[in-house]
Amino acid sequence: MRFMVAMTATVVSLTLGAAETEYISPKTEFGVPDIQGIWSIATQTNLERDQRFGGELIISEEEALRIESIFQAGMKASNLPSNPDRKAPTAGQNVGGYNTFWMDPGDRLALIDGGVRTSIIVDPLDGRLPYTELGRANFEAAMDQRNTYDGPEIRPIGERCVIGFGSSPGPPKLPVLYNNLTQIVQTQDYVVLMAEMVHDARIVRIGGEFQEPSSNSWLGDSIGYYENDTLVVETTNFHPQQGLRSSLDHRFYASTEMKVVERFTRVAADKILYQFTVTDLENYSQPWSGELPMNLSYEQMFEYACHEGNYALPGILAGARRADLEGAEYAPTDPSRQ
Repeated sequence: MRFMVAMTATVVSLTLGAAETEYISPKTEFGVPDIQGIWSIATQTNLERDQRFGGELIISEEEALRIESIFQAGMKASNLPSNPDRKAPTAGQNVGGYNTFWMDPGDRLALIDGGVRTSIIVDPLDGRLPYTELGRANFEAAMDQRNTYDGPEIRPIGERCVIGFGSSPGPPKLPVLYNNLTQIVQTQDYVVLMAEMVHDARIVRIGGEFQEPSSNSWLGDSIGYYENDTLVVETTNFHPQQGLRSSLDHRFYASTEMKVVERFTRVAADKILYQFTVTDLENYSQPWSGELPMNLSYEQMFEYACHEGNYALPGILAGARRADLEGAEYAPTDPSRQ
């Protein structure tokens, strides 16, 4: 069974990626395009397009450098040591969960086919998620629940060390605050997409069919096939607790029946063009599509030893119960940085 991708999304993706496809991908020993290696999806480009760009998908290199320099300056400033004995901007303020040393969200905007992108979303053309009224309500309800502390099951699955924050393992794959590497390994029968964040390994069955009877598993059920020099992966049947994807400014909500079609095309020795289309009639008025460069990395993949669920969660819930006892209203200072 193959998912039918909306024609408009396909045309947009093929047009924007046309110049990239002139590169001839190397082949594996079993004759398929070789996309193996360690790749980074880190970028400053957000999932949705900010209103300040006036709907434009591509901006000038000068504007991109201005935006990137502001971010880089902010990162540098946030890494300066604080001194509570003198009047400094950081003295007495919330120190946050991490210092800059641990952060690696990407310091450049996404570059695809020579154009600097203002959003990962390319369809709809305004770069915004096409929520239905119900879909928007579902997203807001999930965010409200996420910001409560009534029990361990309500806390984000990344915080509980179940799977990675946001949508780092995919599908679709989106950047997070750190650990944005993905290792791809290919055999004749399988492709493994291992995200560094919480070492999530998504196993794609090449030439396979969806499981019958279906089950709603973490990261969904993925099958794949090759179209010329492109690996196509189709995924559905997601776990109910994976409905809300929220990290940095890459947030969306989807049902368990969401269908995602991903395309991995090696367009240069050091770059994969990653394209995806999401279809979820329960929450969106139309399919929506995005593009993201996966850049070759020479960094090592390290074990992600996640312990927050073992140690921090009891403290978080105990603090909330104490606030309840004292009649205080607890509000996280920056819930978006989860």
